[in-house]
Amino acid sequence: MNQSLSIWNHLAAAPHRGLFLVGAVQGVFTLLWWLLVLLGRYGFLQISTEWAIAPSWAHAYLMVYGFFPFFIFGFLFTTFPNWMNGEKIKPSQYLATCIFLLIGVILFYSGLFLGISFVLIGIGAMLIGWGVAIVALLTVLFQTKAQDKRHASVASIAFIFGWLGIASYFLWLLTNDVIYLNFARQAGIWFFLLPILLVVSHRMIPFFSSRVLENYVMVRPYWILWVMLACSSGHGLLLLFNQPELTWVVDFVLASCAFYLSIVWGFKRSFSVSLLAVLHISFAWLSIAMFLFALQSLMFWFDNERVMLLGLAPIHALVIGYFSSMVLGMASRVTLGHSGRPLVLDSFTWLLFLGFQWATFSRILPDMIPNLSEQHSYWYLVAGSIWLVCFTVWAFRFAPIYWRARSDGKPG
Repeated sequence: MNQSLSIWNHLAAAPHRGLFLVGAVQGVFTLLWWLLVLLGRYGFLQISTEWAIAPSWAHAYLMVYGFFPFFIFGFLFTTFPNWMNGEKIKPSQYLATCIFLLIGVILFYSGLFLGISFVLIGIGAMLIGWGVAIVALLTVLFQTKAQDKRHASVASIAFIFGWLGIASYFLWLLTNDVIYLNFARQAGIWFFLLPILLVVSHRMIPFFSSRVLENYVMVRPYWILWVMLACSSGHGLLLLFNQPELTWVVDFVLASCAFYLSIVWGFKRSFSVSLLAVLHISFAWLSIAMFLFALQSLMFWFDNERVMLLGLAPIHALVIGYFSSMVLGMASRVTLGHSGRPLVLDSFTWLLFLGFQWATFSRILPDMIPNLSEQHSYWYLVAGSIWLVCFTVWAFRFAPIYWRARSDGKPG
């Protein structure tokens, strides 16, 4: 009993602990389930299960709304108040968020086997958890007298769009109207995840770089953040109105802005500190992904049949290359820094991060190189396997930190 109470106290001691722990476990389950689906799809396993939701749409939901948010909420519950010198998020708020999201994910998985009703209840629980989180963040935002609330304001708006995306997915399951599914898909990527990570990157990468690189000049213009956010919203809106042949206009701009920031933020210099390099490498994927989106859009422009010559390479370069790598890079940094450990990425964890990069390449190359397309199923399985193995090892290494006391004896 005393040991269980001690573990609970440690998990409740800081906002990121419980959320990162559940996110780590959920990431393993999400990738494991999807890999089993792929093995069945390509004939390597005999799976007779009739899923309540088409696996592709369940996979998209679990990744966008059921995996990344655990880490994003855990990170921002910690840093959001610090951005404005505001009041800290209360334990009751971040614990309630974690518990409702956990219940929601468990019911979602159960519903895949048992029926849509369980899925709907699970999504309802997640909406409650998100609601608690949004209220907590908005309370800090409105009550703080800080003059600079730009990053925090954008993050808050993005979370609201994330909540709307989940609600739209809920309505799709109720009505089977594809318009709700389409909004859930586009909102999750272009109105929620990308704006959140753009804000975090803009705020934190130059700041962290200035702390460890000598004679570093911090470049953080706000105009370029507004341009990138406008491009992200524009891309999402064009897709909502079924105009993928026009997104190249905003995609090239976003790719160019991201490439410029990679250079002025010191991409080359970052390799002298591996914990910093993971953030710069992650951000570099944004310019690559948006360039691929732009190329694909131009292909649509010249081909009325909209043949996807690049397949799903652009979206996976964005989601795996940028989103996943950045989230894990930030999570590793927060975990080390807030557990009293040195802010140093050991060589083994660095190799795990490089494994994530190889998984990204393995997933996008068969969609880009014709000679590899015939073996696309093997490449997809290789990518999924690498991602699963690397993330599972990362989870095993970092998860115990969340239920243990800080190594320096400090609270939190």
